[in-house]
Amino acid sequence: MKTLIFDEPKKLVVTQVQTPSITDSEVMIRSRRVGICHSDYELLAGQYIIPISYPVTPGHEWVGEVVEVGKDVKGLKRGDRVVGECVIQTPERIHHFGFSMDGADREYFAARPEWLHKLPDAVDDAKGALIEPFTCGYYAVLRNGGPNAADTVVVSGGGTIGLVSAAAAIGMGARVIVVDPVPLRRDIAKRLGADATVDPSKGDAVESVQELTKGGADLVIEASGHSSSLANVFDYARLEGRISMVGININQKFPVELGKIQMKNLTVRGCIGSPGVWPAAIRFLERTGIDLSPIQTHSFPLDDALKAFELGKNPKEAVKVTLEIA
Repeated sequence: MKTLIFDEPKKLVVTQVQTPSITDSEVMIRSRRVGICHSDYELLAGQYIIPISYPVTPGHEWVGEVVEVGKDVKGLKRGDRVVGECVIQTPERIHHFGFSMDGADREYFAARPEWLHKLPDAVDDAKGALIEPFTCGYYAVLRNGGPNAADTVVVSGGGTIGLVSAAAAIGMGARVIVVDPVPLRRDIAKRLGADATVDPSKGDAVESVQELTKGGADLVIEASGHSSSLANVFDYARLEGRISMVGININQKFPVELGKIQMKNLTVRGCIGSPGVWPAAIRFLERTGIDLSPIQTHSFPLDDALKAFELGKNPKEAVKVTLEIA
């Protein structure tokens, strides 16, 4: 079968390997679509938030089809479309699927049913490949108190996680403002239903947010991980506002005025991943009918993975780039 492999840091290859087999307690998945995540670039560069080793097959934002079922597996059958969580408990250790163990950027892989969630018919493959990032945004919005129609949410950073966070808040009824310097991302935010966008390269973003919110946001989602955004989030929030820090910033230091947390009585929470929310997030997408398709800007066959990864590095041209496996 074909598989994408990071042979070593900065070396990406598409090659042929032996198709795996399954045990009685596993299912065989045929990959359909797999999204490329910013974390995949960190893995390719040789760094991640947990220890990693090479070679490794990436791919943790995936949708696939069950094509074989072990005799001890209950609740799944051939033809079921599924997605899978990426923080996985095995008898040996906790793994990150697509990082510390091989991921979904291959034609077939074995999985245990407890990792998996069936997709309803209303959620097609394109949306299915966005379930994993959506669960992260959904979790970031809920982790600090889910908003409602009375609330204003400011999302700082319009990459994939920022946009799915915005979509989650919009689906909960909140007024949403997205701050990002890239026109493509601001346009997608508006297409998702954001009430307003702010271009921080055109002036004082804090002043713009304060004017739009009349005193600050009820909830701020920091989704960029960039120092300029991180320095502003305390000013985006209102008195007694809430801030969810979901953007990843590794090995960087910069000055921020932490006294504002006390001065404004802010509640600040860090969050990573999406523990415990997958079934609810899938129901949320099904019932709200939120259309995430504007986020998925480009698609490539697995053979063109190198082109896909190159394009995905350019935020002015692409947001979510997806590999079509099947």
